[in-house]
Amino acid sequence: MPANPHDSRPWLDSYAEGVPAEIDAPTQTLSEMISASVATYGRRPALEFFGAVTTYRELGDQILRAAEGLKRLGVSRGDRVALVLPNCPQHVVAFYAALRLGAVVVEHNPLYTARELRHQFEDHGAKVAIVWDKTVDTIAEFPSDLRVEHIVSVDLTEAMPAAQRMLLRLPIPKARAARAKLTATPKTRRALAWKKLVDHRPLSRKIDGPTLDDTALLQYTSGTTGIPKGAILTHANLRANAMQGRAWVPGLVDGEETFYGVLPLFHAYGMTLCLTFAMSIGAKLVLFPTFDLGLVTKAARTSPPTFLPAVPPIYDQLARAAARGTIDLSTVRFAISGAMSLPVATVQKWEEATGGLLVEGYGMTESSPVALGNPIGPSRRPGTVGVPFPSTEIRIVDPADTDIDMPAGERGELLLRGPQVFQGYWRRPGDTADVLLADGWLRTGDIAEVSVDGFVTIVDRLKELIITGGFNVSPTEVEDALEAHPDVVAAAVVGLPRASGGEEVAAAVVLRDGATLDAGALRDFCRTRLTPYKVPKRVVAVDELPRSLIGKVLRRQVRDRMLDD
Repeated sequence: MPANPHDSRPWLDSYAEGVPAEIDAPTQTLSEMISASVATYGRRPALEFFGAVTTYRELGDQILRAAEGLKRLGVSRGDRVALVLPNCPQHVVAFYAALRLGAVVVEHNPLYTARELRHQFEDHGAKVAIVWDKTVDTIAEFPSDLRVEHIVSVDLTEAMPAAQRMLLRLPIPKARAARAKLTATPKTRRALAWKKLVDHRPLSRKIDGPTLDDTALLQYTSGTTGIPKGAILTHANLRANAMQGRAWVPGLVDGEETFYGVLPLFHAYGMTLCLTFAMSIGAKLVLFPTFDLGLVTKAARTSPPTFLPAVPPIYDQLARAAARGTIDLSTVRFAISGAMSLPVATVQKWEEATGGLLVEGYGMTESSPVALGNPIGPSRRPGTVGVPFPSTEIRIVDPADTDIDMPAGERGELLLRGPQVFQGYWRRPGDTADVLLADGWLRTGDIAEVSVDGFVTIVDRLKELIITGGFNVSPTEVEDALEAHPDVVAAAVVGLPRASGGEEVAAAVVLRDGATLDAGALRDFCRTRLTPYKVPKRVVAVDELPRSLIGKVLRRQVRDRMLDD
């Protein structure tokens, strides 16, 4: 292995005051971590859901009762327990109950289609699934060869205050239609009710828990290819990342913070920031089944947030609401953005509206997920994803030869190494070998450049680079040029195959209301900003771009749709 030119870790000079260069090795499993929080913060509120509050002591009791219920269903160490739930208190309880038995949690998006869910269930083979009651039918109709022996049905309304449950039975105005879907009644009832699962004595303390090296979570991701794979994350991986997060924000006060859970807990970002990090410091976690400006505004009146992890579209909405005076966000001292590029304009709007800091971080499911972040302080650098977390190393290498390190300022593939890096993909040794290199380095598949003082800028995805005429084209660079046009609201740029070989640059654009597409004029506009081979050869107008649940544009779907047209 060649010498790493970044061994000097110049980024340490930019760390906020009090942030250590290294964290201690984890000594607690996630089960031990939550038990410690229950013991330390027992009377403190742990969860809030539509105004209903659960204390840490009550949370600990529910976890042990649910663990006993799962044990009676036959769950034991190493078994996979599938969670197919939106954000709700039952999700938190189920997560830690499965872990207490040494089982492996497998998180799923409850809005996935039957086909998407079936692929994942075929892969992990869970015999027990804890499922949102609206999704029970989908799981119940899986073929018998998937061996889902027990389905536990979760009614979200049971975790709400009685008054809220009454309101949900009344006619719901159009503006609240999305929330109405959360209470839809499934057609079948082939499932064990959640309240039956937890209607047991607490699990005996004599039952052994997991070890740090045990797998805690299978988190499905497309990784650096398009096929969903289960990333194997241990208790040590996830505990280390929570510890790194705590070290990164020395201004937090344990036992006194209020986190807002607007990110889905089934996503790696929401899972770490809310399910582990928040719980590890005795914070109150205010849960939202989905991001809804009205719900957040209402909650902020009685439980003002102090720490908000979210994505740029959410920050944009909240900043506009704060500027109008609709919501008071002055209590938010720390806001962490991830999952997609954070525009500098969004940072400015947010900090003007709130007076707090908004910084961007970087991670991937395979790194539990957070690996880099902007310092929480004056040294932050909008437009970059910041610097490596404590105990985290980086390299920028030649994508064609990972033994060759690129000089500072030159682009290459970003590699990561640290205690949060995953163990590989579930039952996919070939895919694992492709991304986990010697000595624990993780290939991210992201093209980046690093400044002389260690700040990293993500340029693009290696797998999404367009090769045209022998030249590499960054989709992000072309999208930025298109979105600078006053008629373009959003753009997605992809490579379409040419009959002669190679690719041509193509773009799908969303236009402002009232605008019509003039592809020639758009190309002329791009020529003032881009070299000719980067200018899209094909431009189409679309009503909207396909996005993930957290708002990231799905370029693969854009490409597939353009190929079908």
